[in-house]
Amino acid sequence: MLKKRIIPCLDVKGGRVVKGINFLDLIDAGDPVEQAKFYSENGADEICFLDISASLEERDTIINMVEKTAKEVFIPLTVGGGVRSIDNIKNLLKAGADKVSINSAAIKNPNIIKESSKYFGSQCIVVAVDVKKNNNNWNVYSHGGTQNTKIDAIRWLKEVEELGAGEILLTSMDRDGTKSGFDLDILSEANKILKIPVIASGGVGTIDHFYQGIEIGKADALLAASVFHFNEFSIMDVKKYLYKRNIKVRV
Repeated sequence: MLKKRIIPCLDVKGGRVVKGINFLDLIDAGDPVEQAKFYSENGADEICFLDISASLEERDTIINMVEKTAKEVFIPLTVGGGVRSIDNIKNLLKAGADKVSINSAAIKNPNIIKESSKYFGSQCIVVAVDVKKNNNNWNVYSHGGTQNTKIDAIRWLKEVEELGAGEILLTSMDRDGTKSGFDLDILSEANKILKIPVIASGGVGTIDHFYQGIEIGKADALLAASVFHFNEFSIMDVKKYLYKRNIKVRV
């Protein structure tokens, strides 16, 4: 059984790490390069760096910041935001990213998943899926959570896997920043139909939420932001708790 991964997420806007609630009301949470270095040295299994306004502003990811971050980090680095082409992916990997996360571009052109996974290998390609519940279904949102695509999330997750993605970063917009726990319903549904790893994102407020994400949601990895950025507890606190509850983690 593979060990479960704990991944701090750096949402970057205007060159700073930010955090909000339900993708809104962003507040400053520090310098991205310093934060990444700190997490790399203090138990993180990977780091996720998301340039959250790149797609909305229709520009490429900030390459120079990725280069600086990659020099300070000695664990896998996933980078996303504004990724629209094979060239974008190539440039990010060249800048030091280990994996590239695609979101809005994959919705617009699903073939980019197939092309990029063939070209670079599926292990490099993460597809980020932002979902929100509407009545009894989950819809997929794009452009930093600002646009409801009306695409059914379960159908899209399956399609993403079939197109060759190596991993899915599944974020519940309803839970993002609320500290009320992961959306265990969508996680469970996703893991019933998928064979590729799912990273759970959105809603962590307590250490036990990580345990629930694994035990009930069946997530392969767990991503969190504000609880780490604002020192509510550390990554090692989480890992020790999970280890005591017989969850395999790297300690």
